[in-house]
Amino acid sequence: MTGEPDGPEDRLRRFATIWSRAVFPVASTSLTRPELEQQLLPLARGLSDALKARTFDAAAGQTVGAALVAAHCTDPEALSRSLDCVDAYLVLYCGEDGHQEALRTRSARLQHAMAAGFAGALRERTLAEQEAISQAALNARSTVAEALHASEARFRAVFEGAAIGIGIADLEGNILQVNGALLRMFGGSEQGVRGRKVPEWTHPEDAPQVWRLYEELVRGEREHYHVEKAFYRPDGTALWTNLTVSLLRDADGRPQYQLALMEDTTERRLLNLRLRYEATHDALTGLPNRTLFFERLEKAVSGGNDQRFGLCYLDLDGFKTINDSLGHAAGDRLLVEVADRLQSCATAPGEMVARLGGDEFVALTTGPDTEREVDALADRIMNALVTPVRIDGRELTVRGSIGIVEGPAGERGPAEVLRSADITMYRAKSAGGNRFELADPEADARAITRHGLTTALPAALDRGEFFIEYQPLVHLGDGSVHGAEALVRWLHPQHGVLGPDRFIPLAEHTGLIVPLGRWVLEQSVRQARQWQERHADSGPLRINVNLSPCQLTHPGLVQDTVDILEREGLDAEALCLEVTESALIGADDDLLKPLRRLAEMGVDIALDDFGTGYSNLANLRRLPVSILKLDRSFTQGMQQFPADPVDLKIVEGIVSLAHSLDLAVTVEGVETGAQAEQLRILGCDTAQGWYYARPGPPERLHELALVDATG
Repeated sequence: MTGEPDGPEDRLRRFATIWSRAVFPVASTSLTRPELEQQLLPLARGLSDALKARTFDAAAGQTVGAALVAAHCTDPEALSRSLDCVDAYLVLYCGEDGHQEALRTRSARLQHAMAAGFAGALRERTLAEQEAISQAALNARSTVAEALHASEARFRAVFEGAAIGIGIADLEGNILQVNGALLRMFGGSEQGVRGRKVPEWTHPEDAPQVWRLYEELVRGEREHYHVEKAFYRPDGTALWTNLTVSLLRDADGRPQYQLALMEDTTERRLLNLRLRYEATHDALTGLPNRTLFFERLEKAVSGGNDQRFGLCYLDLDGFKTINDSLGHAAGDRLLVEVADRLQSCATAPGEMVARLGGDEFVALTTGPDTEREVDALADRIMNALVTPVRIDGRELTVRGSIGIVEGPAGERGPAEVLRSADITMYRAKSAGGNRFELADPEADARAITRHGLTTALPAALDRGEFFIEYQPLVHLGDGSVHGAEALVRWLHPQHGVLGPDRFIPLAEHTGLIVPLGRWVLEQSVRQARQWQERHADSGPLRINVNLSPCQLTHPGLVQDTVDILEREGLDAEALCLEVTESALIGADDDLLKPLRRLAEMGVDIALDDFGTGYSNLANLRRLPVSILKLDRSFTQGMQQFPADPVDLKIVEGIVSLAHSLDLAVTVEGVETGAQAEQLRILGCDTAQGWYYARPGPPERLHELALVDATG
């Protein structure tokens, strides 16, 4: 028989019950177990809320840790049991239907925050007790001068009953008295403590000011000082303490004794070190993480004038494929193996390896000769990746691309250095991967400029920063202006006029090419209609508009074209859409379908840059094109006299093939009269190039058309 499922409040109370039962046996409290449960219930609710909060708040966990101390659960075992309880039951009873892996990660971070809050609160409580004892000791010193016998009994009670270590020494450093707590800190041997003088208690980790403060105190120049100090126990282990030393004066005010109060902070220090390690090291590979790496990098790039640094930024090639095909567990094992190999490559002083995240690693070297060392480090990394990694019976080939930045300290900040390394790494990846490249300030500047242009593109279209120039298409038979090709330009506020080669690839990458291409088509069709209205006597002028591969796959291409032609009142026969040959290599029927529909409407389709895509000439029979635009590389040999005979044969063959398929031939890049005449003799139909006119405003095309019309 089953009842209704427990609600959130019931599950929360059950979690609080389990918590109270775990902690109660080690809690120093007069409360009953049910009363302690009531005290823990709001703490459990705070953990539950922090677990399900949109963003992680470490303060919530720290508050719970501090509240445990306030509830007299100060025994370290109480913290340990609380953390075990949270780890085992918080997600189970308070996680509800959330993503389990994310909730467990959040739970682990809450445990760290609880430990930090517990340690901080315990330290503040101990310091308060220490201050009270110190004050009592100072008061006792004054009482000794006035009433020795009364103060002796009082001081002895404080001295022997204190939970912190207390020691008294003369000004020469001879230890006169120690209490039981201090003896326990040093292993319980009074002879081992009293047999040594204070100046002998040195430790390699002593701060520079520790013994300077001591000398000032015994000379009477200072009344007290407080430091963190380490001591050696008799067994050689380290004892870390919060040490307060005060000067005791006699009734006449002359320095007489020194009083030391010690709080054992060894366990808390180890806890802090563990938390620090977890905060600065990657949980999967054990390598330093981004936080620790940035600390080291900042120190390296801000070093002295004679210091240099070298940075290798590694990204694995094709790692996503491994994750997608073999799963994330295999990907994690691969990352661990790569981390181990990288660690073995950076063992010299001044070298470190870190994981930034994902499959990105960095290796840093510092010193006076990093120009040579960083290249050697990159070579070692590439060689370390050569051997395949065996995972689940498979041999996985590991490849990586490395960007190297090297230079003197003091010239660049860590963020700028890392950005340059990142840019250089992607340059190595773009060059085929499995290689390393050296940073190039000019290449960095180009990449930064590309990024700036990419982010500015959407707003540029809204602000009307694009404009169109037109280059005439001339009929080779009679020299008349046949039409024009529309060429988009960007009037950038900082960089001036940019040609399409600067921003069209960026627009294709971001998807902005679709709205930009629609705008170009609309403006060009409108301009063609205006030409027809103003210069009807000179004959109809056609407009050629380029289509990018992204536009070909956009489902709205045909409808957008139809809508624009109808809205502007231009016949379909007056429009020619140019598509690069490379975009149609291997095109299937789905890709060709919109082009066929446009061709059936009367729109001409031109195959642009013909001859650069290595396409099968037999494909021309299945493509819905009516014009071939011959790439300028075929006609450059005709600019000189006599023309290159090989180029003549190639162009003659292409023209013959095109005409046999009822295709017109347009030639780009015509720059001389001899070149134009030779192309006319070979049978080319139309041409464009600087010989006729550079791209310009639409008015220039009117002038050329009128000149042709009037002879």
